[in-house]
Amino acid sequence: MANRLARETSPYLLQHKDNPVDWYPWGEEALERARAEDRPILLSVGYSACHWCHVMERESFEDEGIASQMNESFVNIKVDREERPDIDSIYMSAVQALTRHGGWPMTVFLTPDGTPFYGGTYFPPEPRHGMPSFPQLLSSVSNAYTERREEVLRSAEQVREFLQASTSAAIPKAEETAGSGLLNAAARGLLSQVDDRFGGFGGAPKFPQTMNLEVLLRYHYRTGDRAALSAVEKTLRSMAEGGIYDQLGGGFSRYSVDQYWLVPHFEKMLYDNALLVRIYLETYQ
Repeated sequence: MANRLARETSPYLLQHKDNPVDWYPWGEEALERARAEDRPILLSVGYSACHWCHVMERESFEDEGIASQMNESFVNIKVDREERPDIDSIYMSAVQALTRHGGWPMTVFLTPDGTPFYGGTYFPPEPRHGMPSFPQLLSSVSNAYTERREEVLRSAEQVREFLQASTSAAIPKAEETAGSGLLNAAARGLLSQVDDRFGGFGGAPKFPQTMNLEVLLRYHYRTGDRAALSAVEKTLRSMAEGGIYDQLGGGFSRYSVDQYWLVPHFEKMLYDNALLVRIYLETYQ
């Protein structure tokens, strides 16, 4: 039978509606159950175009044994990061603080009040490349929550304090006189990183760094600097002629795995393409 995600509208959540995992969408129902039963929460965050999200679903969330282990020990919540970027942002900050890296699928363990105490990204169904298996992780976290509760709560409090400090930190105001000087310094820094042969910045993997290109375009508009405009034009032409652009279906992939814009990472994101539409138009203008 389909789980609770069958009532959702997110394409990503609907992909998981037939998992044997007793998934909840993010909401008070799941949090209330965790509080009432004093269970830790297993939060899984991903999105439709995420390759490793699909791998982990196939390997673990569709596995009856692993799903049974999840259902017995946790309240399981599935979140689409494109539908709830607010939740994704909070818990990604926690995972990066705990592990020094992040990504999707994101796997986070929370206390019943929603405070993270442990997390990571993809976990395989069996030990691999120095990583524990997902079932081993589930057992370890469940045992820690049951047998070493004070240690878990202490970790959760440390993460909570870190998140509170990082979100309350004030952004320093720029000097009112910085103006064009700040733009000029930023543009010069970016120009020193441009790949003059293939366009873009740096080597592989190469991302279409739209914001950097916009800085160079505005710098050219203000100063008439031809090198800035040439760097933008070179990058956009190379991207449009390369494999990062879908020559049949249109749209750009997230990045190229090489420095030539040749072999794409096969994900097309709406937020990338929305920014690229604008920079291509403004450069044409």
